[in-house]
Amino acid sequence: MQVYLAMYKGRKDGGGIKVWAARFVDWVIRTITRSPYSHCEIAIRHSGGLFDCYSSSARDGGVRLKTMPLPSGKWDLVELPAKAGLSAKQLFHRTHGAGYDYPGALGAVFRLPQSRRRWFCSEWCAYAIGCTNPHRYTPQTLYAAALTKNRLSEKMEGIK
Repeated sequence: MQVYLAMYKGRKDGGGIKVWAARFVDWVIRTITRSPYSHCEIAIRHSGGLFDCYSSSARDGGVRLKTMPLPSGKWDLVELPAKAGLSAKQLFHRTHGAGYDYPGALGAVFRLPQSRRRWFCSEWCAYAIGCTNPHRYTPQTLYAAALTKNRLSEKMEGIK
């Protein structure tokens, strides 16, 4: 099983008020977190270039599973151990349908309390991959942690 932390760096396609609102929210997240990323997913590769993507999404109303392509122009992928995919599936079954935690997302930057019943994307993904204090992660800090963890794993493989 190929599992990734998928980092959204794209711009929503289309036009209209909902698209402009989504672009504005992405811009705000990127600006506040000083990051190229506004969202993240745990993605499990399917055949045909599709991925099962697990996360909490403000656009989709909270914790959900969505099968979609992850074009490289809009997404960066960081490989994760296969056990992260199993953990994401288990967490999804426990949290499916939980709402999106807007105050918690702000809390990751401004140290506000998080909800115990709602999730924001980087919190959900950080919890799924076993990070301590997952509610303190932004998409950017989770990306950095995943890269660091991969580098440490590579170094440990070289020691064996």
